[in-house]
Amino acid sequence: MTTPEPARARPVFSTADFALLKEAVADYTRKIADDPRSVQFANLYHRLGRLG
Repeated sequence: MTTPEPARARPVFSTADFALLKEAVADYTRKIADDPRSVQFANLYHRLGRLG
């Protein structure tokens, strides 16, 4: 008796979404430049660049 393979997971975001997300994060990072969290958003921006 074999077990059926699970269905492949569908992507949550399209590749075009990553460019939009990156643009939005860049804009927000500039707006909160004096906030210590801006470093976290800058890191997110760079990770998004590697994805899309």
